[in-house]
Amino acid sequence: MKRLLLLIALVPATAFGAETGYRLDKSPHETTDLVSLQAGAKLYVNYCLGCHSMQFMRYSGLSELGLTEQQIKDNLLFTGGKVGDSMIIAAAKKDQQEWFGVAPPDLSVIARSRGVDWLYTYMRSFYRDQASGTGWNNLAFPNAAMPHVLWELQGTQVLKSEIEEHGGHKVEHKKLELESPGALSPLEYDKLTRDLVNYLSYMGDPAKARRVQIGIAVLFFLSLLLVLSLLLKTEYWKDVH
Repeated sequence: MKRLLLLIALVPATAFGAETGYRLDKSPHETTDLVSLQAGAKLYVNYCLGCHSMQFMRYSGLSELGLTEQQIKDNLLFTGGKVGDSMIIAAAKKDQQEWFGVAPPDLSVIARSRGVDWLYTYMRSFYRDQASGTGWNNLAFPNAAMPHVLWELQGTQVLKSEIEEHGGHKVEHKKLELESPGALSPLEYDKLTRDLVNYLSYMGDPAKARRVQIGIAVLFFLSLLLVLSLLLKTEYWKDVH
């Protein structure tokens, strides 16, 4: 897969989808889907890791996704480093700030800070905007500094506006239309985005699935203990009038 670098950062700002009034799409991610997580890891390494580090995760942590150490070396480790190394980028933060104006954020907990619905919507809401410095803009994050690095896969979208009148008030509705198709169909691109968001969500809290499993087991045990306690109480007090 062709490697692309995210040349400019996802600038931290107040432009969350809810704050901009743009409706967020529900992310169909499922962090127990190992196939999706593996695909998302490959996407991250090929398209994001050039500029966005994940400093709180080591390559060895990818073994939790069902990958062997050799598979990690062959398919996900291109820096010549070791499997035990952190997933960081080579460029220094000060250099990135000088080059791009702002350092690309670390993506270790981006899904927890932004939300999976925001990420899923953001990656599917880029459109051409010649007035911007990168030639791209985003409905979920207006004036985003990051260009659309997946445009060859998704294709080029354009922004369309429609004006409707409701009760004497004019309301503008914005929507995106696919002007030129990419290498993937819309459904295939949505699946690709789902895989990437799935991976980012998992890496934001790798132990979550395990905690949920333990929590369910504990609740089941407590339920059995409650039943036994009630039976014991009934047996103990049955002769008391």
